[in-house]
Amino acid sequence: MVRLAPLVRSVRFSALLIAALWALPAAAESSSSSPPAPAQARQALSLGSTPYTMAVYANADLNDLPSHVERAVIIVHGVKRNAVDYFALGQHLLQQAALTSGNTLLLAPNFMARKDAGLLPGMPIWAGNGWMQGAASIRGVTGISSFAALDDLVRWLAEPRRFPDLREIVLIGHSAGAQLMQRYALLNPVAETLQSAGIQVRYIISSPSSYLYVSPERPQAGAFAVPAAAPCPQYDHYRYGLVAPPAYLVQQHLEARQLWARYATRDVRYLVGGRDVDPQHRFLDRSCGAALQGPTRLARQLAYRDYEQFLAGQWQIPIHHPQQVIPDAAHGAPRLYRSPLVPGLIFAQPAQQPPAQH
Repeated sequence: MVRLAPLVRSVRFSALLIAALWALPAAAESSSSSPPAPAQARQALSLGSTPYTMAVYANADLNDLPSHVERAVIIVHGVKRNAVDYFALGQHLLQQAALTSGNTLLLAPNFMARKDAGLLPGMPIWAGNGWMQGAASIRGVTGISSFAALDDLVRWLAEPRRFPDLREIVLIGHSAGAQLMQRYALLNPVAETLQSAGIQVRYIISSPSSYLYVSPERPQAGAFAVPAAAPCPQYDHYRYGLVAPPAYLVQQHLEARQLWARYATRDVRYLVGGRDVDPQHRFLDRSCGAALQGPTRLARQLAYRDYEQFLAGQWQIPIHHPQQVIPDAAHGAPRLYRSPLVPGLIFAQPAQQPPAQH
Protein backbone atom coordinates (compact mmCIF):
# COMPACT_ATOMS: atom_id res chain seq x y z
CA MET A 1 0.00 0.00 0.00
CA VAL A 2 1.42 3.38 -1.01
CA ARG A 3 1.71 5.62 2.03
CA LEU A 4 1.48 9.29 1.20
CA ALA A 5 2.63 12.09 3.46
CA PRO A 6 -0.34 14.33 4.32
CA LEU A 7 -0.38 17.57 2.41
CA VAL A 8 -1.91 19.71 5.09
CA ARG A 9 0.07 19.66 8.31
CA SER A 10 0.50 22.01 11.15
CA VAL A 11 3.17 23.99 9.38
CA ARG A 12 4.68 27.18 10.65
CA PHE A 13 5.70 29.39 7.76
CA SER A 14 8.09 32.22 8.42
CA ALA A 15 7.59 35.51 6.72
CA LEU A 16 8.60 35.79 3.08
CA LEU A 17 11.59 38.03 2.60
CA ILE A 18 12.47 39.80 -0.59
CA ALA A 19 16.23 40.04 -0.88
CA ALA A 20 17.98 42.98 -2.41
CA LEU A 21 19.91 42.45 -5.58
CA TRP A 22 22.18 39.46 -5.13
CA ALA A 23 25.21 38.70 -7.24
CA LEU A 24 24.18 36.63 -10.23
CA PRO A 25 25.52 33.11 -10.75
CA ALA A 26 27.61 31.85 -13.62
CA ALA A 27 26.54 32.13 -17.24
CA ALA A 28 24.25 29.59 -18.88
CA GLU A 29 25.58 26.35 -20.33
CA SER A 30 24.72 27.86 -23.70
CA SER A 31 24.44 31.58 -24.22
CA SER A 32 20.92 32.97 -24.05
CA SER A 33 19.58 36.01 -25.87
CA SER A 34 17.01 36.58 -23.13
CA PRO A 35 17.32 39.85 -21.22
CA PRO A 36 18.55 39.53 -17.64
CA ALA A 37 15.93 39.09 -14.94
CA PRO A 38 15.14 42.28 -13.03
CA ALA A 39 16.71 42.64 -9.61
CA GLN A 40 13.41 42.16 -7.82
CA ALA A 41 12.91 38.77 -9.51
CA ARG A 42 15.36 37.09 -7.12
CA GLN A 43 13.76 36.58 -3.75
CA ALA A 44 14.08 34.54 -0.59
CA LEU A 45 11.30 32.08 0.15
CA SER A 46 10.78 30.51 3.56
CA LEU A 47 9.78 26.85 3.39
CA GLY A 48 9.32 23.85 5.65
CA SER A 49 7.88 23.06 9.05
CA THR A 50 11.25 24.01 10.53
CA PRO A 51 11.77 27.03 8.31
CA TYR A 52 14.71 27.40 5.97
CA THR A 53 15.30 29.80 3.09
CA MET A 54 15.43 28.94 -0.61
CA ALA A 55 16.61 31.39 -3.25
CA VAL A 56 14.07 31.64 -6.07
CA TYR A 57 13.45 33.78 -9.09
CA ALA A 58 9.78 34.61 -9.49
CA ASN A 59 7.60 36.58 -11.88
CA ALA A 60 5.59 38.01 -8.97
CA ASP A 61 6.31 39.70 -5.67
CA LEU A 62 6.12 36.85 -3.17
CA ASN A 63 5.06 39.32 -0.48
CA ASP A 64 2.14 40.48 -2.62
CA LEU A 65 0.90 37.36 -4.35
CA PRO A 66 -1.42 37.43 -7.37
CA SER A 67 -4.95 36.62 -6.32
CA HIS A 68 -5.98 34.30 -9.16
CA VAL A 69 -3.06 31.99 -9.90
CA GLU A 70 -4.31 28.88 -11.70
CA ARG A 71 -0.97 27.39 -12.69
CA ALA A 72 2.52 27.27 -11.20
CA VAL A 73 5.62 26.48 -13.24
CA ILE A 74 8.83 25.42 -11.47
CA ILE A 75 11.93 25.32 -13.68
CA VAL A 76 15.16 23.82 -12.32
CA HIS A 77 18.61 24.84 -13.55
CA GLY A 78 21.46 22.69 -14.79
CA VAL A 79 24.87 21.85 -13.37
CA LYS A 80 26.01 25.49 -13.27
CA ARG A 81 23.15 26.37 -10.91
CA ASN A 82 22.35 29.36 -13.14
CA ALA A 83 18.75 29.79 -12.09
CA VAL A 84 18.58 33.30 -13.56
CA ASP A 85 19.04 31.94 -17.09
CA TYR A 86 16.42 29.26 -16.59
CA PHE A 87 14.04 31.86 -15.21
CA ALA A 88 14.50 33.80 -18.47
CA LEU A 89 13.79 30.62 -20.45
CA GLY A 90 10.69 30.06 -18.34
CA GLN A 91 9.49 33.57 -19.12
CA HIS A 92 9.96 32.85 -22.82
CA LEU A 93 7.95 29.63 -22.52
CA LEU A 94 5.09 31.45 -20.82
CA GLN A 95 5.12 34.12 -23.50
CA GLN A 96 5.05 31.52 -26.28
CA ALA A 97 2.14 29.75 -24.59
CA ALA A 98 0.26 33.05 -24.07
CA LEU A 99 0.34 32.64 -20.29
CA THR A 100 0.56 35.73 -18.10
CA SER A 101 1.82 36.44 -14.60
CA GLY A 102 -1.77 37.16 -13.64
CA ASN A 103 -2.68 33.48 -13.78
CA THR A 104 0.68 31.67 -13.96
CA LEU A 105 3.36 31.86 -11.26
CA LEU A 106 6.87 31.08 -12.50
CA LEU A 107 9.49 29.98 -9.97
CA ALA A 108 13.14 29.11 -10.63
CA PRO A 109 14.68 27.76 -7.41
CA ASN A 110 18.44 27.85 -6.86
CA PHE A 111 20.12 24.82 -5.26
CA MET A 112 23.13 26.59 -3.77
CA ALA A 113 26.70 25.40 -3.24
CA ARG A 114 29.27 26.98 -0.95
CA LYS A 115 31.09 28.83 -3.73
CA ASP A 116 27.92 30.49 -5.08
CA ALA A 117 27.28 34.20 -4.73
CA GLY A 118 24.17 35.34 -2.90
CA LEU A 119 24.19 32.95 0.05
CA LEU A 120 22.07 34.06 2.99
CA PRO A 121 21.75 32.81 6.58
CA GLY A 122 19.19 30.04 6.88
CA MET A 123 19.85 28.53 3.47
CA PRO A 124 20.60 24.85 2.85
CA ILE A 125 23.89 24.45 0.98
CA TRP A 126 24.64 21.33 -1.03
CA ALA A 127 27.97 19.67 -1.78
CA GLY A 128 28.76 20.32 -5.42
CA ASN A 129 26.29 18.43 -7.57
CA GLY A 130 24.75 16.31 -4.82
CA TRP A 131 21.45 18.17 -5.19
CA MET A 132 20.86 16.62 -8.63
CA GLN A 133 20.40 13.14 -7.16
CA GLY A 134 18.37 14.16 -4.11
CA ALA A 135 21.24 14.45 -1.61
CA ALA A 136 20.85 16.34 1.65
CA SER A 137 22.38 19.74 2.28
CA ILE A 138 25.65 19.60 4.23
CA ARG A 139 26.15 23.24 5.23
CA GLY A 140 23.96 26.10 6.33
CA VAL A 141 20.68 24.43 7.21
CA THR A 142 21.75 20.80 6.95
CA GLY A 143 19.77 17.66 6.24
CA ILE A 144 17.43 19.12 3.59
CA SER A 145 17.36 16.80 0.60
CA SER A 146 16.67 18.42 -2.75
CA PHE A 147 13.65 16.09 -3.00
CA ALA A 148 12.34 17.45 0.30
CA ALA A 149 12.93 21.00 -0.93
CA LEU A 150 10.74 20.29 -3.97
CA ASP A 151 8.13 18.71 -1.69
CA ASP A 152 8.12 21.83 0.47
CA LEU A 153 7.88 24.09 -2.56
CA VAL A 154 4.88 22.28 -4.05
CA ARG A 155 3.22 22.17 -0.62
CA TRP A 156 3.74 25.91 -0.32
CA LEU A 157 2.03 26.34 -3.69
CA ALA A 158 -0.79 23.95 -2.80
CA GLU A 159 -1.80 25.76 0.39
CA PRO A 160 -5.42 26.71 -0.46
CA ARG A 161 -5.37 29.92 1.56
CA ARG A 162 -2.45 31.11 -0.55
CA PHE A 163 -3.59 30.07 -4.03
CA PRO A 164 -7.24 28.98 -3.87
CA ASP A 165 -7.55 28.81 -7.67
CA LEU A 166 -4.44 26.68 -8.28
CA ARG A 167 -5.20 23.72 -10.55
CA GLU A 168 -1.86 22.73 -12.05
CA ILE A 169 1.83 22.54 -11.13
CA VAL A 170 4.33 21.98 -13.95
CA LEU A 171 7.85 20.97 -12.91
CA ILE A 172 10.55 21.37 -15.57
CA GLY A 173 14.14 20.14 -15.34
CA HIS A 174 16.92 20.33 -17.90
CA SER A 175 20.25 18.49 -17.91
CA ALA A 176 21.33 18.18 -14.26
CA GLY A 177 17.94 19.59 -13.27
CA ALA A 178 16.34 16.81 -15.30
CA GLN A 179 18.36 14.21 -13.40
CA LEU A 180 16.73 15.57 -10.25
CA MET A 181 13.32 15.81 -11.89
CA GLN A 182 13.32 12.30 -13.38
CA ARG A 183 14.08 10.81 -10.00
CA TYR A 184 11.58 13.10 -8.30
CA ALA A 185 8.87 12.04 -10.75
CA LEU A 186 9.51 8.44 -9.71
CA LEU A 187 10.13 8.85 -6.01
CA ASN A 188 8.02 11.66 -4.57
CA PRO A 189 5.09 10.69 -2.33
CA VAL A 190 3.06 13.91 -2.63
CA ALA A 191 1.64 13.99 -6.17
CA GLU A 192 -1.44 11.89 -5.44
CA THR A 193 -2.29 14.00 -2.40
CA LEU A 194 -2.09 17.09 -4.58
CA GLN A 195 -4.28 15.43 -7.19
CA SER A 196 -6.89 14.56 -4.58
CA ALA A 197 -6.97 18.27 -3.74
CA GLY A 198 -7.72 19.09 -7.38
CA ILE A 199 -4.17 20.03 -8.41
CA GLN A 200 -2.66 18.21 -11.37
CA VAL A 201 1.11 17.71 -11.41
CA ARG A 202 3.21 17.40 -14.56
CA TYR A 203 6.91 16.63 -14.97
CA ILE A 204 8.98 17.78 -17.96
CA ILE A 205 12.33 15.98 -18.20
CA SER A 206 14.76 17.23 -20.83
CA SER A 207 18.17 15.83 -21.70
CA PRO A 208 19.43 14.31 -18.43
CA SER A 209 22.73 12.43 -18.40
CA SER A 210 21.21 9.39 -16.70
CA TYR A 211 17.97 7.82 -15.53
CA LEU A 212 16.77 5.85 -12.53
CA TYR A 213 15.98 2.24 -13.48
CA VAL A 214 13.80 0.19 -11.14
CA SER A 215 14.91 -3.28 -12.26
CA PRO A 216 18.38 -4.72 -13.03
CA GLU A 217 17.94 -4.88 -16.81
CA ARG A 218 19.68 -2.39 -19.09
CA PRO A 219 19.57 -1.83 -22.86
CA GLN A 220 21.55 -4.41 -24.80
CA ALA A 221 21.45 -4.82 -28.58
CA GLY A 222 17.89 -3.58 -28.99
CA ALA A 223 16.55 -5.52 -26.00
CA PHE A 224 16.86 -5.44 -22.21
CA ALA A 225 18.91 -7.86 -20.13
CA VAL A 226 20.89 -7.99 -16.91
CA PRO A 227 24.47 -6.94 -17.74
CA ALA A 228 27.50 -8.90 -16.65
CA ALA A 229 28.36 -7.75 -13.14
CA ALA A 230 32.14 -7.97 -13.38
CA PRO A 231 32.86 -4.79 -15.41
CA CYS A 232 30.47 -2.65 -13.37
CA PRO A 233 29.48 -4.30 -10.07
CA GLN A 234 27.58 -1.27 -8.72
CA TYR A 235 25.73 -0.34 -11.90
CA ASP A 236 22.34 -0.86 -10.20
CA HIS A 237 23.10 1.21 -7.10
CA TYR A 238 21.30 4.48 -6.63
CA ARG A 239 21.38 6.94 -8.56
CA TYR A 240 21.16 4.55 -11.50
CA GLY A 241 19.13 1.79 -9.84
CA LEU A 242 17.36 0.92 -6.60
CA VAL A 243 20.17 -0.81 -4.71
CA ALA A 244 21.05 1.25 -1.61
CA PRO A 245 18.23 3.75 -2.18
CA PRO A 246 18.02 7.13 -0.45
CA ALA A 247 16.17 7.48 2.85
CA TYR A 248 13.54 9.54 1.01
CA LEU A 249 12.42 6.33 -0.74
CA VAL A 250 13.15 3.86 2.06
CA GLN A 251 10.70 5.57 4.40
CA GLN A 252 7.87 5.04 1.88
CA HIS A 253 8.13 1.21 2.20
CA LEU A 254 7.47 0.59 -1.50
CA GLU A 255 8.69 -2.30 -3.60
CA ALA A 256 9.92 -1.64 -7.13
CA ARG A 257 6.69 -2.77 -8.79
CA GLN A 258 4.59 -0.53 -6.54
CA LEU A 259 6.89 2.38 -7.28
CA TRP A 260 6.61 1.79 -11.02
CA ALA A 261 2.82 1.43 -10.90
CA ARG A 262 2.58 4.83 -9.21
CA TYR A 263 4.97 6.40 -11.72
CA ALA A 264 2.94 4.97 -14.62
CA THR A 265 -0.10 7.00 -13.54
CA ARG A 266 1.79 10.29 -13.44
CA ASP A 267 1.93 12.90 -16.20
CA VAL A 268 5.59 12.68 -17.25
CA ARG A 269 6.89 14.05 -20.55
CA TYR A 270 10.36 13.67 -22.02
CA LEU A 271 12.29 15.70 -24.57
CA VAL A 272 15.83 15.74 -25.91
CA GLY A 273 17.74 17.40 -28.71
CA GLY A 274 18.17 15.36 -31.86
CA ARG A 275 21.79 16.56 -32.00
CA ASP A 276 22.55 15.78 -28.33
CA VAL A 277 24.82 12.99 -29.52
CA ASP A 278 28.30 13.88 -28.27
CA PRO A 279 29.64 10.90 -26.25
CA GLN A 280 32.43 13.14 -24.93
CA HIS A 281 30.31 16.15 -23.93
CA ARG A 282 31.96 17.79 -20.93
CA PHE A 283 28.82 17.56 -18.78
CA LEU A 284 27.83 14.03 -19.83
CA ASP A 285 28.00 11.42 -17.06
CA ARG A 286 30.48 8.87 -18.37
CA SER A 287 30.58 6.69 -15.27
CA CYS A 288 30.08 2.96 -15.62
CA GLY A 289 26.49 3.01 -14.39
CA ALA A 290 25.52 5.79 -16.79
CA ALA A 291 27.39 4.31 -19.76
CA LEU A 292 25.32 1.12 -19.52
CA GLN A 293 22.27 3.27 -20.32
CA GLY A 294 23.66 4.32 -23.71
CA PRO A 295 26.49 6.34 -25.27
CA THR A 296 24.78 9.76 -25.52
CA ARG A 297 21.89 11.68 -24.01
CA LEU A 298 19.75 11.05 -27.07
CA ALA A 299 20.46 7.31 -26.96
CA ARG A 300 19.80 7.15 -23.21
CA GLN A 301 16.43 8.87 -23.47
CA LEU A 302 15.25 6.69 -26.34
CA ALA A 303 16.43 3.62 -24.42
CA TYR A 304 14.47 4.70 -21.35
CA ARG A 305 11.37 5.23 -23.49
CA ASP A 306 11.77 1.64 -24.67
CA TYR A 307 12.47 0.49 -21.11
CA GLU A 308 9.11 1.87 -20.01
CA GLN A 309 7.40 -0.33 -22.59
CA PHE A 310 9.60 -3.30 -21.67
CA LEU A 311 8.46 -3.08 -18.04
CA ALA A 312 4.87 -2.43 -19.13
CA GLY A 313 4.98 -5.87 -20.71
CA GLN A 314 6.96 -7.58 -17.96
CA TRP A 315 4.80 -6.27 -15.12
CA GLN A 316 1.53 -5.75 -16.99
CA ILE A 317 1.45 -2.06 -16.05
CA PRO A 318 0.39 0.09 -19.03
CA ILE A 319 2.36 3.31 -19.36
CA HIS A 320 2.34 6.23 -21.78
CA HIS A 321 4.77 9.06 -21.22
CA PRO A 322 5.16 11.19 -24.37
CA GLN A 323 8.68 11.64 -25.71
CA GLN A 324 9.76 14.27 -28.22
CA VAL A 325 13.03 14.66 -30.10
CA ILE A 326 13.71 18.31 -31.00
CA PRO A 327 15.37 17.95 -34.41
CA ASP A 328 17.77 20.90 -34.58
CA ALA A 329 18.76 21.12 -30.90
CA ALA A 330 21.93 19.80 -29.28
CA HIS A 331 22.29 20.02 -25.49
CA GLY A 332 21.97 23.74 -24.77
CA ALA A 333 18.74 24.71 -23.05
CA PRO A 334 18.08 27.92 -25.06
CA ARG A 335 17.97 26.16 -28.44
CA LEU A 336 15.94 23.29 -27.04
CA TYR A 337 13.33 25.36 -25.23
CA ARG A 338 12.97 27.91 -28.02
CA SER A 339 11.74 25.24 -30.42
CA PRO A 340 8.10 25.86 -31.43
CA LEU A 341 7.42 22.21 -30.58
CA VAL A 342 8.15 22.66 -26.89
CA PRO A 343 5.32 24.85 -25.50
CA GLY A 344 2.73 22.38 -26.77
CA LEU A 345 4.54 19.45 -25.20
CA ILE A 346 4.81 21.24 -21.86
CA PHE A 347 1.43 22.90 -21.50
CA ALA A 348 -1.03 20.75 -23.45
CA GLN A 349 -3.52 18.95 -21.25
CA PRO A 350 -3.08 15.15 -21.22
CA ALA A 351 -5.81 14.51 -23.80
CA GLN A 352 -4.25 17.14 -26.08
CA GLN A 353 -0.66 15.95 -25.90
CA PRO A 354 1.14 15.73 -29.25
CA PRO A 355 1.83 12.13 -30.27
CA ALA A 356 5.07 10.61 -29.06
CA GLN A 357 7.86 10.65 -31.64
CA HIS A 358 9.31 7.26 -32.49
